[in-house]
Amino acid sequence: MSQSFDPATIHKAILEQQKADDRKKMMLNGVLVLLLMAAPFAIYPVFLMKILCFALFAVAFNLLFGFTGLLSFGHAAFLAAGSYTTGYLLSNYSGLTTELGILAGTAVATVLGLGFAVLSTRRHGIYFAMVTLALAQLVFFFLVQAEFTGGEDGMHGIPRGHLLGLINLENNLTMYYFVLAVFLGCYLLVQRVVTSPFGQILKSIKQNEPRAISLGYNVNQYKVLAFVISAALAGLAGSLKSVVFQLASLNDAHWHMSGEVILMTLLGGVGTLLGPVVGATFVVNIEYQLSQGPLRDWVDPILGGIFILTVLAFRSGIVGEINKFVNKNLR
Repeated sequence: MSQSFDPATIHKAILEQQKADDRKKMMLNGVLVLLLMAAPFAIYPVFLMKILCFALFAVAFNLLFGFTGLLSFGHAAFLAAGSYTTGYLLSNYSGLTTELGILAGTAVATVLGLGFAVLSTRRHGIYFAMVTLALAQLVFFFLVQAEFTGGEDGMHGIPRGHLLGLINLENNLTMYYFVLAVFLGCYLLVQRVVTSPFGQILKSIKQNEPRAISLGYNVNQYKVLAFVISAALAGLAGSLKSVVFQLASLNDAHWHMSGEVILMTLLGGVGTLLGPVVGATFVVNIEYQLSQGPLRDWVDPILGGIFILTVLAFRSGIVGEINKFVNKNLR
């Protein structure tokens, strides 16, 4: 005798499972927030802010690569656009509040991202990646040649200023909580984007673009929008970074930085929300540890070895492998 299934019962069970998963995510997010709030009392706040800035950069890149399937080799251009714009405005306009300088840097990165997207998203695969790399190199050489950027010396002594004209950000602890608030807001935004109908379409484009086109979606429009959002968040990361370190340098625009954010994302777990954060934390920590010891001249080769090992043996990244292990043992 075959067992009958009530569709209403099945639907109810699915909804209950989704609610349970949402509760688990909320609990995990709550624990992480509490840890981040307590962290500056145990770890130097500036080091933590560096991790948060690069984590936001990696989260931005992952939205484009991990969820839309577009591998950009030029994301450093947006980090630098935000960094230099914010640095220039805060250094030259004393009446400008810090949040307006950061918003201006984000806006410039957004416009630049739109230009990149229009020129590159009609290309596919390696051609898309090469176009983004070429455009990013143009930005790099512009920053080298332009007088207001400081050339190879970059911009130094960028003032942190006052938030809303009231809160002095010169204090590292105050600055940390501001950066943390911005990071959490952006992380939740990306989480909302990837779980929304828009995010589901992005995933379908990554998995099977011809099928998405056959279903009537304007794929290029979705790619452009995903690219612009990713560029805006990368620019915001650069703006925050310039205020934290009071510095905007050519390292932010170098192709090496674009490669580094790819490593962070792959190492943490492509297509996972928490993966880029974990990857950025790991890379920033290992760079710091290696630079303090006898292996300081071997930082790049060691990171290259980690990249190769990740691609060959741990393609799901740290978070992806943990998820696989948990799912396997819960069955």
